[in-house]
Amino acid sequence: MKISTKFRGVLLAPIGVMLIGMSANVQADKVDIGKREYDSACAVCHGLTGKGDDGPLKSLLARPVPNLTVLAKNNKGVFPFDKVFQIIDGRQEVAAHGPRDMPIWGNAFNNQTSLYFDNYPEQDRESAARSRILALTEYVYRLQQ
Repeated sequence: MKISTKFRGVLLAPIGVMLIGMSANVQADKVDIGKREYDSACAVCHGLTGKGDDGPLKSLLARPVPNLTVLAKNNKGVFPFDKVFQIIDGRQEVAAHGPRDMPIWGNAFNNQTSLYFDNYPEQDRESAARSRILALTEYVYRLQQ
């Protein structure tokens, strides 16, 4: 059965409106896990923008907080993803990173539940911790200037 061109638009318009509405709902329901993890774990020192200039705990720290938005710039334009992941995790001491001033988020994430990764079995909390660190590292990547 062929539909005349005149009626195609009439039939397809409501479908298009419905699809646009569904797309808007999907976008509204998206959760930026990396940003949420950053806001709850990192922003108190590094600030909301990652520049280290407006974290509420900044004045209590003995050393200046690194500007996280220039990590790629300071590494010849390449974001040091693995290094950032290791620093956030913190459970493996990396001598080149110097003294450990930052909290060890790998242990913290492994010992606490997450609103976003609560479907992991109890014996696989390590996967949930690594997922949170991965999301956080990816968010720091997105902060790059």
